[in-house]
Amino acid sequence: MNNPTAPLTMDSRAVEGTLPGTALLSAATVTGNEVCNLQDEKLGKIQDIMLDLTEGKIRYAVLSSGGFLGMGDRLFAVPWKALKLDRENHRFLLNVDIERLKNAPGFDKDQWPDMADSTWSSKIESYYIR
Repeated sequence: MNNPTAPLTMDSRAVEGTLPGTALLSAATVTGNEVCNLQDEKLGKIQDIMLDLTEGKIRYAVLSSGGFLGMGDRLFAVPWKALKLDRENHRFLLNVDIERLKNAPGFDKDQWPDMADSTWSSKIESYYIR
């Protein structure tokens, strides 16, 4: 018997919406998902989700990109609203080419920015949302 509180996996049934509760996905379901651009180039994977506790919504997906076997990855805070679920391929899409992502404001896994800072937030929003 299925555990209704267990995190859903991004299998075809969950993505197509035939399982109960698939309008909501657990953070564990989203983390690790691949992110590609509209040219079908792999940009990285979602490493984490940043929640805005004041507004009660997801604010950013932390994208891990550019490393090898988890080493040397750069992290990018991508506004959640800049991502689109690609149901057919079980991944997320971001309308950014690889060169633009390479030049995006990123950070090291040991030195995260203050994501609550409004100046930083405005800079990130304007970079990804055109």
